Amino acid sequence: MDETPLQTESPGADAPLMPGLDLPETPVDQGYQVLARKYRPDTFEDLIGQDAMVRTLTNAFAAGRIAHAYMLTGVRGVGKTTTARLIARALNYKSDTIDAPHMELAERGEHCDAIARSAHVDVMEMDAASRTGVGDIREILDGVRYAPVSGRYKVYIIDEVHMLSTSAFNALLKTLEEPPEHAKFIFATTEIRKVPVTVLSRCQRFDLKRIDRDVLTDHLERICGLENARVERDGLSLIARAAEGSVRDALSLLDQAIVQGADSDAAVGAAQIRDMLGLADRARVLDLLEHALLARTSDAIHELEALYDAGGDPVVISRDLLEYIHALSRVKAVGSGADLGESAETLACLIALAGPLSLGQLTRFWKIMLTGLDDVRAAPDALAAAEMTLLRLIAAAGLPAPEDAARLLASTPPAPAQSPSDAPAAAPMEAPGKPERHVEAVTAPPSISPSLSPGIAAADPTEPAFLGLASYEDLIRMLQQKRDIALQSDVERFVRPVSFKPPSMTFQPAEDAPSDLAQKLARRLLEWTGERWAILADVDAQGGETWFERRQREKEERRQQALKDPALVEALELFPGATLKRIIEPPAHTEQDAAPVSTENKA
Repeated sequence: MDETPLQTESPGADAPLMPGLDLPETPVDQGYQVLARKYRPDTFEDLIGQDAMVRTLTNAFAAGRIAHAYMLTGVRGVGKTTTARLIARALNYKSDTIDAPHMELAERGEHCDAIARSAHVDVMEMDAASRTGVGDIREILDGVRYAPVSGRYKVYIIDEVHMLSTSAFNALLKTLEEPPEHAKFIFATTEIRKVPVTVLSRCQRFDLKRIDRDVLTDHLERICGLENARVERDGLSLIARAAEGSVRDALSLLDQAIVQGADSDAAVGAAQIRDMLGLADRARVLDLLEHALLARTSDAIHELEALYDAGGDPVVISRDLLEYIHALSRVKAVGSGADLGESAETLACLIALAGPLSLGQLTRFWKIMLTGLDDVRAAPDALAAAEMTLLRLIAAAGLPAPEDAARLLASTPPAPAQSPSDAPAAAPMEAPGKPERHVEAVTAPPSISPSLSPGIAAADPTEPAFLGLASYEDLIRMLQQKRDIALQSDVERFVRPVSFKPPSMTFQPAEDAPSDLAQKLARRLLEWTGERWAILADVDAQGGETWFERRQREKEERRQQALKDPALVEALELFPGATLKRIIEPPAHTEQDAAPVSTENKA
């Protein structure tokens, strides 16, 4: 929330005397009051986006477990100073019916107005950015031992506490460790890491978070209603985005936005807000990203120049591109349900762009733009740096996805090796007697995802068979003919074929498959065919059924088909208790396919 109390009017001449001071308040006409001050939260209920902190404080006050020191941290404009003053009011709350620390501040208490104006004698505020020395802290410590004048507690609010010197922090430690019962400390900082841990350990810490864009947009819309100002919601959303979660920044920008429509009865539109903020049209930035990802280089360069001519800052354009790439990554990872805070049209466009891309590609694009953003910020010519970054993005978009590149490198059969005596123009087929070539078989790591569809992708039937091996079934027959029983058994039980395109093959190893199965098979195929094979065992691929599973399925299908034969059905009815013991296949089938099947029925 913003750091400065939701007050919409100043106390008048009839206001009560300030507690602790017998001086009447003098009404002062302050003229126009900026929105950041006018709509400063006046109660804990007015704080937006800090529900967790308010709930914790409410429970602590109700239970009487009030800490002696609080540390409030967060970025600028989220409500640290405002919260500190609200806590000070809650600690010293006193009304006609309540005389105890109280979080409900809707009914103004005896001390509320003075504390809200930083004019209460028992609530001291100090800006550590301008008073950093140990002498300043000693002034506070000297007064801590004295009882409050009119309030219940003496409250010390130290803003930007991280600016205190080391000696000042050391002077504060002892009092923080054992403070008087009537003293409370509230610290605020934007740099929590600069606060010594010895101080942090003595405080109850609250991290005030940035306000969500939609919540901040709703807040701005409510204030526009109170101000009778007309600003389109899309424009308010742009303000909330530019404020980066800071309510104070958002209200300061809203002040500027409202006057954009002072000479017209029409509502202030998003285009006017965009011009005011100096932002490039995000819809056109999305068009720019689309040109880049589709490798439309000329269109991309022209769009970037047009955005720059329209007043777009190359840094802002680069940051928008980076945000859109992040949005594409979320869409790819989560799907259309990703919470992006974008319009329906923009979301539809992002979904369409993310469709053909992989997460590996998007990660590559993110890294390019992240590095490019730093280049644009540091370059003497920001537009030229933005163009070079865009060209790198276009070049990357034309490359295969990282996972596909890895698969291509793993699966492409290497060229046949040549002995030193081979001439450069030697024929691809080796003559007998050439030195034996090395065997290559690659096992893909689990992190590489398959790019092939489940099941086996056979070789192109229009191409001639490769040394008699045109299909995976041919490979099984070769294993049977070569009588390598151990390898044949492993292949039949553990190989789930994915693709078979000689001289390469990809398969998914079944559970308990030998880790060197791909190497063994590649070595045997080299011996039997005289050619080097690239055998890829990919644990993440979705292969088909193993040869053993296929045989078992076919046998069961034949059995079920046989049980439906009218003659067999009649025979089983004539002989109660009879069972089908075996199926004898016609002689045309091989022994492998004609293995007997027996079942028993003990009914």
